[in-house]
Amino acid sequence: MTAGVAVNRRARKYTRGQQFRRVLWSLAQPLFRFSPRPCFGWRRALLRAFGAQVGRGVHIYPSATIYMPWNLSIGDWSSIGEFAFVYNLGPVSVGAGSTISQHAHLCAGTHDYSRADMPLLKPPIRIGDAVWICAGAFLGPHVTVGDGAIVGARAVVSKPVLPWTIVAGNPARFLKPRPMHEAASIGGN
Repeated sequence: MTAGVAVNRRARKYTRGQQFRRVLWSLAQPLFRFSPRPCFGWRRALLRAFGAQVGRGVHIYPSATIYMPWNLSIGDWSSIGEFAFVYNLGPVSVGAGSTISQHAHLCAGTHDYSRADMPLLKPPIRIGDAVWICAGAFLGPHVTVGDGAIVGARAVVSKPVLPWTIVAGNPARFLKPRPMHEAASIGGN
C-alpha cells in the first residue's frame, strides 16, 4: 500500500455523530426502500426524522438512494425518481417544483487528486426551482443548476448551468434557452 493510501485510510472523514447517524440510517433504509410506491408521506416523514428538509407534496420513490438525509434539502412539489442516486456527502439542495428523473446521479463528494493522500471533499450541489434533471444525468460536485433549467438525459454536468437554459451531452453544453412559463412561479411566494 502506498503512503498516500495509508494516510487516506487513517484520516477521520466523519465525526462520531455522523458515523452514528450513518449506521442508524443504514438500519432504517429497509423502511424506506420496501415501502409501497404510493407512500410518499411515509418516506417524507422518515427522511425528516433523519434531518432532511423536505417540503410539502414532495415525491421520493422507494428505489431512490439518499445517502445522507441530513444533507438533503428539497422544496415543495419536487420529486426524486426511481433509482436516482443522491450521493450527498456535502449538502444537496433542490428547489421547489423540480424533478430529478430516474437513474439521475447527484454526486456531492470527491477527492483532492492533487494531493498524494487524496482527502475526501464534500462540496455542495444546488438545484434551483422548476428544474428538470432528465433520466440518467450526472451532476458533479460544486454544480449549481439555475432556476428553470433542463439538464438532458445522460448529460454530464461539471460546470454551472444558467437559469432557463437547456443543456445536454458529455460534457453538458448549452443547446438553447428554455421558454419561461407558469413554472417560473412555482417556487415564488
